[in-house]
Amino acid sequence: MNYQSMTKEELLAEREALQAEYDRFHAMNLQLNMSRGQPSAQQLELSMKMLDELNSSSNMLSSNGVDCRNYGLPDGLPEMRAMFAAMLGVDASNVIVGGNSSLNMMFDFISCAMTHGFKGELPWAKQGPIKFLCPSPGYDRHFSITEYFGIEMITVPMKSYGPDMDIVEALVSSDERIKGIWCVPKYSNPQGITYSDRTVRRFANLKPRAKDFKIIWDNAYCVHDLTDTPDQLLNFYEECEKAGNLDLPVLFASTSKITFPGAGVAAMAAGPETLAVFREHLSFQTIGPDKLNQLRHIYFFKDIGGIREQMKRHRAILAPKFQTVSRMLREALGGRGVAEWTEPNGGYFVSVDVYPGCAKRVVALCREAGVQLTAAGATFPYKNDPKDSNIRLAPTSPALPELEQALELFCLCVKLAAAEKMLGEREDSGE
Repeated sequence: MNYQSMTKEELLAEREALQAEYDRFHAMNLQLNMSRGQPSAQQLELSMKMLDELNSSSNMLSSNGVDCRNYGLPDGLPEMRAMFAAMLGVDASNVIVGGNSSLNMMFDFISCAMTHGFKGELPWAKQGPIKFLCPSPGYDRHFSITEYFGIEMITVPMKSYGPDMDIVEALVSSDERIKGIWCVPKYSNPQGITYSDRTVRRFANLKPRAKDFKIIWDNAYCVHDLTDTPDQLLNFYEECEKAGNLDLPVLFASTSKITFPGAGVAAMAAGPETLAVFREHLSFQTIGPDKLNQLRHIYFFKDIGGIREQMKRHRAILAPKFQTVSRMLREALGGRGVAEWTEPNGGYFVSVDVYPGCAKRVVALCREAGVQLTAAGATFPYKNDPKDSNIRLAPTSPALPELEQALELFCLCVKLAAAEKMLGEREDSGE
């Protein structure tokens, strides 16, 4: 029954029954974690043979004859650049391969803009207060980078097709203090939304007031499909090229959730002028990346086809978990008027919007009963969800039986928090 159609007496009875069930869970002393989007141990096993690809008798030369044990090739090995080029939809000449973390490369890119700037403009840090657009719900670590550098964050609502482009276009074209926007264009974190073709084209054709405006295109889940009918993302770089806007895009990807998060490979791609500035920035930090790790990945995958085969193996592990989430949410919460959720075709998360004013309470109830969730509000700038509604579920790491247990408790807490909130609202209104 829909909670909002219940009488006060029915809601009281429902709350009592839910509380009794919650007390039963609390006594179980669970220790389950769904707070971060980490690959499971089973997924990590898929890449263990990669560690055997290099030994003391291996060929340590790159395809262009560079000894990978030594300095050199600051842009990365040719084959590694080609793999990322295929993932990001660019030419290999537009790719720089870095260390294991795309987040680190994004941080470094923002740092470069702050200290040295782009397009002949003053460094961002010398331009006075600047701003960044933050589609929300969004990736909390993007927002943390922006906050770290003291950049004001402006929330842009997410729609089913991506960020609200009417708002994006209006803000970007009118305010030269707005220097960029964070984007996770395919299977967005946390909603699993893939930007529509129209949205991608509108991004590519932006006319920013700021000459040094950048679109951070974090394509973290570009190959992380979970169905036979995966979402298709329009080639953003090509659209920027058509629009004569190659100064706008800065694309990122990594193998963190393909091989090992702690020992993967990351890359960025951009237009020639942007890359020229960033290459100089990198030249003062390193004489070359970890080419041996790149070589391991090359020997293991051979090319983009090997990555696609690896992702099929990941899908076999992950798809049942996401199917379980959808089934259990529908069975426990469907038709009750207490939550809405996404059912993405890929990525690493499911976004749940609980009854307004209840997200913090749900997360606290789960934590007290032994299930850790991402903190309520984390998917918004400054950790401030104005509706206190959004919760990010990360179902990838737990084993399936543990996931089912955690979801059972989660659904129970969603209903309990909603019943409490609705009863409080009725009391406040004098009903």
